[in-house]
Amino acid sequence: MAVKVELAVRGPEAYSLARNVIAEMEKVGVWPTPLNFELWMYYLGDPEGALGDEIRRLLKERTVISDETSEMLAAEYLPRGRLSEEIRDAGAVLDRELASIQTAIAKAHKTQADYGVTLAGASESMDSTRGAAAIKDLVGGLSHATRRVRRETAILEERLESSNKEIARLQRHLEQVRREAMTDALTNLSNRKAFDERLAELCSETETAPLALALLDIDHFKRFNDTWGHQTGDQVLRYVATVLSRLCVGDRFAARFGGEEFAVIFPGEKTGSVTAVLETIRKEVAARSLRRRSTNDDLGTVTISAGFALREPGETAASLLGRADVALYDSKRAGRNCVTGAGALTRAA
Repeated sequence: MAVKVELAVRGPEAYSLARNVIAEMEKVGVWPTPLNFELWMYYLGDPEGALGDEIRRLLKERTVISDETSEMLAAEYLPRGRLSEEIRDAGAVLDRELASIQTAIAKAHKTQADYGVTLAGASESMDSTRGAAAIKDLVGGLSHATRRVRRETAILEERLESSNKEIARLQRHLEQVRREAMTDALTNLSNRKAFDERLAELCSETETAPLALALLDIDHFKRFNDTWGHQTGDQVLRYVATVLSRLCVGDRFAARFGGEEFAVIFPGEKTGSVTAVLETIRKEVAARSLRRRSTNDDLGTVTISAGFALREPGETAASLLGRADVALYDSKRAGRNCVTGAGALTRAA
């Protein structure tokens, strides 16, 4: 569908699509920044896609589409991202390095082949040569050819060492970019893309190891944002993320799921330990009275609700996520600021 959208903006329907984009953005109160325009272009071009689902969810929850929210959406859903551009740039550098190495190797091969011819000729000459002057000339020729081979070999070794260093640098750079592409810019936790990949990976592994998934949601976050503003709301998100980072260590995998929701994957842990960790997180988040950085106003305490599910044999990632989501809403209906475990998976007879 991304290809369809990119073709549409280069055809006669581009003007109509652009007008619809502006109208829809104005309708929901989203500023027509270049990034927002691109997001809405893809959203309206593929309204049933993953980006469309996430935008509708944010709008339904009356989440303000801030610059940080737009950047998060772009990083996760737009087809052209920094990672792909960095990979293309790295590929071009590697192409140049390989071409340079191939040239150096070819030159070294030619020099060695010439040296072989020189040696063969010297062998024949020695059989027929008489006199000190002739032998001296022959040895001089061999010495010159040997120095040339050594010089070319040294150049090749130096070029290979330089290329190895450049390739190692590119690998480190791409690894850093990959980590950034999988990290939520606001909270420094893993983002939704990284979470989806990790959960799918764990669900495709052996069925015998326990696996639990928890979803956590900041209670009354919209009301908090409306009262104190989105910058203070971001401060709260970072605070909760800090608690999660401190307590979700080892194999545990914490991520910002979207908006004010977080997710934690517990590989190898069962109900007892998962419940204990989530209760510790819940109590630590609520234990501190927050203050607004800009004015030092007392913001009171923040609470979270959590729901979790233990994966059953053969259960898909989507099913596990769905049960954890139901458990989260059970916590909301129970009065918030609590932890709820999901019931067993009901299977058709």
